[in-house]
Amino acid sequence: MSDLTVYDRKTIEELIDGTIEFYKLKEMLSNFKDRDRFDKYISILQERVPWDDPILLPAGLHLYIVQKPDGQRIVKCDCGHEFCDYRDNWKLHALIHVRDTEEKMAELYPKLLAPDPQWQVIREYYCPNCATQLEVEAVTPWYPVIKDFEPDIDTFYTEWLQKPLPGSKG
Repeated sequence: MSDLTVYDRKTIEELIDGTIEFYKLKEMLSNFKDRDRFDKYISILQERVPWDDPILLPAGLHLYIVQKPDGQRIVKCDCGHEFCDYRDNWKLHALIHVRDTEEKMAELYPKLLAPDPQWQVIREYYCPNCATQLEVEAVTPWYPVIKDFEPDIDTFYTEWLQKPLPGSKG
């Protein structure tokens, strides 16, 4: 097997859908990345959403950083709901359900196996438009809402991908 295996679109779709077989996944993770894998990945994601704003990066399951026609970069859900500027914390614009009582924990855990809500709560983040669960955090009750990451999109495209951003003239 060469150090650079090129994977077809079907394999990338299996990767996205979580249906790829274990040994192929292990092979993909172990080998160097083919140069057009990111392009295939973004192309598949773009075809699966009902809107046209170009996806710059995935921001999580069902979430994307997209570029609007005016150049603004925002976080957007599969359904089209627009959360906020990508540098802001999208979670602060989501519906948040906090499991902070024994009763709420009992909805998820068998008796005596749930965390003590005085020590740990579970925050569930949902899209306000389609109600898709976007993320879950298990944190101490007083802990602030965690911001996952803030990518340097321009550097990623120019230095890592060595290509212009979608929609740019360059």
